[in-house]
Amino acid sequence: MADTIAEGASEVFADHRELLFSMVYNMLGSVDDTEDVLQDTWLAWSGRNTSGGSEIEHPRAYLVRIAINQAIARRIAIRKRRETYVGPWLPEPLVDNRAHTADAADAAEATLRAESVSMALLVVLETLTPLERAVFVLHEVFGYPHSDVAAMLDRTPAAIRQLSHRAREHVDARRTRQRADARMQRKVTEKFLVASTHGGNIEGLLAMLAPDVTMWSDGGGKRHAALRPIHGSDRVSRLLAGPTALSGVPELRIEYRLVNGDPSAVVYSGAAPYAVVVLDIDPVTEKIHEIYTINNPDKLAGIVEIDIKSHE
Repeated sequence: MADTIAEGASEVFADHRELLFSMVYNMLGSVDDTEDVLQDTWLAWSGRNTSGGSEIEHPRAYLVRIAINQAIARRIAIRKRRETYVGPWLPEPLVDNRAHTADAADAAEATLRAESVSMALLVVLETLTPLERAVFVLHEVFGYPHSDVAAMLDRTPAAIRQLSHRAREHVDARRTRQRADARMQRKVTEKFLVASTHGGNIEGLLAMLAPDVTMWSDGGGKRHAALRPIHGSDRVSRLLAGPTALSGVPELRIEYRLVNGDPSAVVYSGAAPYAVVVLDIDPVTEKIHEIYTINNPDKLAGIVEIDIKSHE
């Protein structure tokens, strides 16, 4: 009997694991921290099912409640940890390791984009309080009504509506652009990487950059990266064309992948991942407003190495 209960609990958790991962990752922006929260959620879930208590009527609601509250507690803890982080901290990229080409299936790509939170939005979410972020993720991203969010977070619906309004205003004030469509994102990204890696084409870069562009580089103190965000098209273009830019990476190779649902670039040094480059593009002007470069090797661990022979 106990084995049957344990097996049933495992199946239910497995059925909801993808949803829980997405929710918690959108709260934390870190795969390792997300996996730790899911492990704690599993332990609480399996313990509840094997303790002989009454059957849980709504497993999904129960699991989401455990996971999101665990994520709030973890978020408070990792905020302190990031105070000593070297340089800007960017979310760990979620990279689709399948090659992404111009003729990729539009329907599949559209589905992935709809289910993904962009790197640009994740960066904005970093500025919210843990509770505001939880409310935003549950209500704005996953569509839970305020009454359900209130039950999950042990708050009144009125308090949740106030938190939701404050979070939405905060995000809107910092994130006014719509997401560029996938074809535009892909086209501009490819053009940008060509200009950045072929001799540092400053004029070509300036033509693509918005005047107020910002470049974020996350090396985590383990690889060369700017210690603070770089602002302005002139400074950014000169940095991209400088001696420490991507063009200087040994055995440079570029693969185009979906990163958090957006067509982006994975830069390799030989067969090993060296950096992920994600652009935030204005869909009206096609100008680049934000550049996110993640080259902290700890955040690239989940990216597969390429088979060099197949590319020669």
